[in-house]
Amino acid sequence: MGRLTGKRAIVLGASSKGNMGQHIARRFLDEGASVMVAGRKESVLADFAGANGCHWAACDITSAQSLATMADAAVAAMGGVDIAVNATGWGLLKPFLDTTREELDAMTDLQYIGPYQFFQAMIRKMARSMGGNGGSIIQISSATATIMLNDHAAYMGTKAGTDHVIRCVAHEFGIEGIRANSISPGLTETPMTADAKTVPGLFDCFVAGYPLGRIGTSDDIAAAAVFLASDECFMTGENLQVNGGLTLRRNPTREEMGAAIAAATGG
Repeated sequence: MGRLTGKRAIVLGASSKGNMGQHIARRFLDEGASVMVAGRKESVLADFAGANGCHWAACDITSAQSLATMADAAVAAMGGVDIAVNATGWGLLKPFLDTTREELDAMTDLQYIGPYQFFQAMIRKMARSMGGNGGSIIQISSATATIMLNDHAAYMGTKAGTDHVIRCVAHEFGIEGIRANSISPGLTETPMTADAKTVPGLFDCFVAGYPLGRIGTSDDIAAAAVFLASDECFMTGENLQVNGGLTLRRNPTREEMGAAIAAATGG
């Protein structure tokens, strides 16, 4: 407790009830930080902020103006920004040959251009040469930016590209006191995976890929985010594989998933 006392954090992507962004925000609050949660669902954000004693702002990561407005609101409410987390994402599962240009454009806006512009907005508030105190930028990535999963190429490619942008931020803005790192979960029980969780046998067939023997949780990711956000962290430009060792092995294939579902349903 108290590892983030005096810190001021933005968590973007916290507007779905019980999602990873909300878990991170709660953990930051527990550790003494002032927090602003942000996203597109204003009523969810307002409810969360009211229940947890923090700030909120509406923000669409695909709009540079919306990001700048959020950053200004954070400075007005908290006096500055020391921690910035991007926990947005869209878990599109679509066969490679069936993925449309419209879907690629939407995925790129949300998971590459949007994060790039989020980092720009946060650097402008954190950089010492611009009146900030430095700080920590944290990108929620995915194990699938490193290892394979069928029918997930648009998601995987944009996450991987943004991880490399994080390395660029770390390289260029360390002199400004800014650290930048990614966290890569594996399959995690969140609102984004709620439909998949209801498919009999599906989650179970992933477990064999985890040396630590279980699917990850949002609390696992929040714990890693606390470390990256804290003054204990002397790390930048890295991608923490917080996925129980999944990247040492692999995700199941399409055929293995089908067989697991068939076995669980008697098909």
